[in-house]
Amino acid sequence: MTERSCLSIVLAAGEGTRMKSDRSKVLHEIAGLPLAAHVVRAAAAAGSDRVALVVGRDAETVEAVATPHAAKVTTYLQQERLGTAHAVLAASEAIKDGADDILVLFGDTPLVRPEDLATARHALAEGACVAVMGFYTENPFGYGRLIEEDGQLIDIREEKDASFLEKQIQFCNGGLMAIAGEHALELLHGIGNENAKGEYYLTDIVALARAKGHKVVAREIAFESVLGVNNRVELAEAEAIWQRRTRHRMMVDGVTLMQPASVHFSWDTVIGQDTLVEPNVVFGPSVSVGGGVTIRAFSHIEGAKIADNAEVGPFARLRPGAELAQNSKVGNFCEVKKASIGEGAKVNHLTYIGDAEIGARSNIGAGTVTCNYDGYSKHRTTIGEDVFVGTHTSLIAPIEVGSGAYVATGSVLTLNVPADALAIARGRQVNMDGRAKVLRQSLEAQKRQKS
Repeated sequence: MTERSCLSIVLAAGEGTRMKSDRSKVLHEIAGLPLAAHVVRAAAAAGSDRVALVVGRDAETVEAVATPHAAKVTTYLQQERLGTAHAVLAASEAIKDGADDILVLFGDTPLVRPEDLATARHALAEGACVAVMGFYTENPFGYGRLIEEDGQLIDIREEKDASFLEKQIQFCNGGLMAIAGEHALELLHGIGNENAKGEYYLTDIVALARAKGHKVVAREIAFESVLGVNNRVELAEAEAIWQRRTRHRMMVDGVTLMQPASVHFSWDTVIGQDTLVEPNVVFGPSVSVGGGVTIRAFSHIEGAKIADNAEVGPFARLRPGAELAQNSKVGNFCEVKKASIGEGAKVNHLTYIGDAEIGARSNIGAGTVTCNYDGYSKHRTTIGEDVFVGTHTSLIAPIEVGSGAYVATGSVLTLNVPADALAIARGRQVNMDGRAKVLRQSLEAQKRQKS
């Protein structure tokens, strides 16, 4: 397929009123990525040299979220909504530039896969002028039926126009279409609007191509691949399908998911083999996990890099900028933000590490806090290698603790600690003999007076 050029036209100009939203339907997200961007990614992965993005509502925002996901994306504004064929012709300048294969995709079908698009392109390579992608369903009510004869597609019959026998057909139109580039403009301009709505329907291209003697075929893909998202219910259904697909791929690639249905991935999550993920873990965007990692239950990870053989959780939160080196550990009820944890270092319990650097093999005691914010600006904490920080320590940034230092439990550090130094920063304990009894008597007397 690499010798054939390809233009993908992604229709993303619909109003999406059923979504009941203040933003365009195609900006809503599956796995943290807008619907339109999913479609553009699939087109690029299927070998599209160019992508023509047809936009309407929120045009600039749709362009911004979609263009990073293919090498060459050009946007075209659809001024009026006069049907699907009219929408495709909004990108007529891109069609004029020429392509062997033209794919027509919809910005609200985020589950379309590159292999589905390859199936459509193969049909063109085998001599078809138009290839319509369809799916089988036991309940075809409401869908356009694909009517075939002698291996060719002869018509797409809408539900309201279908005869009793045609309504029994379970092969239905999925919307996705491939058109031979050399005939595309001629066929698209030939589509009329002699119908009740006065709109130009892309499905009319089937009869028009056959009338000109061209070969038209239908090819099967899974229903979920052309599942359109029109409301929040369908958005949730698409999310569930995407997550199921991704969990399956992760496990096939060597990741152990103890309870797959409870793990949530983002579109760009990367995990190495032999990593174990316990139940109820959420991966937000921009997470990279090495091999042999253990991620324990109820952890939330976003914008983080985790190297081989590290351990996270349970109940840990890694925020953007967190970087864990090999064999490091961030334990239960710990939060790490914009901080690096060195090789073999441990942040085990009930600790906040923000805007910081923890050196290799250092141990951070329970309840430690890097006090990085003064109400106006963030400040950095730097801890060297082989440092021991005792329980319930507060480090008032900016501050540096040298390698090999030892910080006593309960310290509140405001000054740098030299390498190999012992730092004790807490009030001296005072024991006052017999005063506890006097205090109790006083407090009891006060209580009796109030009652």
